[in-house]
Amino acid sequence: MTKRKLGSLALTALVGGSLLLPSNLVARAESQPIPQQTAYVKQELRATWIASVLNIDWPSKPGLSITTQKEEFIKYLDEQKAMGMNAVVMQIKPTADAFYPSEYGLWSQYLTGVQGKDPGYNPLAFMIEEAHKRNMEFHAWFNPYRITMPLGKTAELSDLDKLPQSHPARKHSDWVIPYGQQLYFNPGIPEVQKFVIDGIMEVVENYDIDAVHMDDYFYPYKIAGVPFPDEDSYHRYGASEFSNIEDWRRDNVNDLVKHINEQIKAEKSYVKFGISPFGVWRNKAVDPTGSDTAAGQTNYDDLYADTRTWINNGYIDYIAPQIYWNIGLPVADYAKILDWWTKEVEGKNVQLYIGQGDYKINTESNGVQNWFNPEEIPNQLKLNRTYKEFDGSMHFSAKDLRKNPLGIADRLREDIYKHPALVPAMPWIDDHAPKAPKVGKVKQTGAEIQFEIRDHKQSDASYYAIYRFDGKNKGNIEDSTKLLATVHKENKNQLFNDSTVEKGKTYTYVVTALDRTHNESKQTNQIKIKVR
Repeated sequence: MTKRKLGSLALTALVGGSLLLPSNLVARAESQPIPQQTAYVKQELRATWIASVLNIDWPSKPGLSITTQKEEFIKYLDEQKAMGMNAVVMQIKPTADAFYPSEYGLWSQYLTGVQGKDPGYNPLAFMIEEAHKRNMEFHAWFNPYRITMPLGKTAELSDLDKLPQSHPARKHSDWVIPYGQQLYFNPGIPEVQKFVIDGIMEVVENYDIDAVHMDDYFYPYKIAGVPFPDEDSYHRYGASEFSNIEDWRRDNVNDLVKHINEQIKAEKSYVKFGISPFGVWRNKAVDPTGSDTAAGQTNYDDLYADTRTWINNGYIDYIAPQIYWNIGLPVADYAKILDWWTKEVEGKNVQLYIGQGDYKINTESNGVQNWFNPEEIPNQLKLNRTYKEFDGSMHFSAKDLRKNPLGIADRLREDIYKHPALVPAMPWIDDHAPKAPKVGKVKQTGAEIQFEIRDHKQSDASYYAIYRFDGKNKGNIEDSTKLLATVHKENKNQLFNDSTVEKGKTYTYVVTALDRTHNESKQTNQIKIKVR
């Protein structure tokens, strides 16, 4: 995920090594026209990744006070909510560590500066509570195999003895593989798979998360001329069943993904499982069913992440490919890759979210100037919405949006995400909507309109959607521009305040209830008021 930070994952490595493109290559793909006007949608996941590894986003640096850490996180949530986001993807296990007390990893060094040092509070519990207060989903982001991260040119992080004595990798040194400057848990060892799954389930069982999320780090990105040293494991665990090591590696990852999903659903059926892979499954030159790309590394052939198998077999609830390239890039055209992924998920029980490369805005990429165009990301988002298979976007990352390069945060807040959106429902998980709530008498209090939302005793509603129409009659609640707000359900009887009204105008309100998987109830009776 942290491609800007890690040289080994730079675009040059991903699209053909030394390939440089002339700055005048800005041709637009013709696969789908880009709308001139913003077409608003009612259901759309809108999320931002918050990366903790190397303190990329949060905390801004290790060793901050509890108060400062909390203030930083709350500021991110408030900024994102103001931009129209309805979910956050928070990295809680970046390097075989934890942002919560865990039996499967030490406290993260990115909190205190010292791996294993208690930060004095439970960051995960705090973050979930704050996200839900703002009616934002919390996707808990795990990295399954990575034990250490490289820091510049130092090689000490490939030395197992540098880890704390109580680290799981020290206790199970036979599970560990050094590769490059990093250490990894060996994906081919069955005990490793169980350890990874148990670590994830510890969070599913004990915390009120909405989804488990993983990104593109399965088997590591390849280092030229350096094979991943798992031949011994292959001969021990896979050679009798698989004729080549590549198929065995893919099967290891498939098994992990399949079993994570099964165990999540057995524990809490409403908790979703999603993965954000590298943007290219396979190149068309290698496989005629692959995308029209020339990526130097791909999911299937290099990372051993067979996304097609996950989609076709229902191992995941959503997939969010990281399409971190511009529209018209010859070797990896955003428009063509988007089109390929929409066809990949068509008719399947999996939602398609797109990983947006906001971090590239206002930067040069391989000599191509497209990222200096303030319309690049807005055009990508508009293009996304022309596909019925598109269900939302995840933006990388929070810090980059905060910087507002070329006004992208303003553009999201004032235009593209101007109106709130509901997270799309997943009927294969649950398709039973809650009962409609009731609303109390509407009244004006100062410059605000206020009314009470009353839910049923046995209701499984998680939050409410409030729709507002100008005039004395309600309109169509499928009109996305009429969705005024979503409100997390805190109490059975809950007050709603609308401070955005104008004096002298008449408004009509209706309310619906939604459950954890975003099934929407019928609407309440309409309530009307003229603002004095």
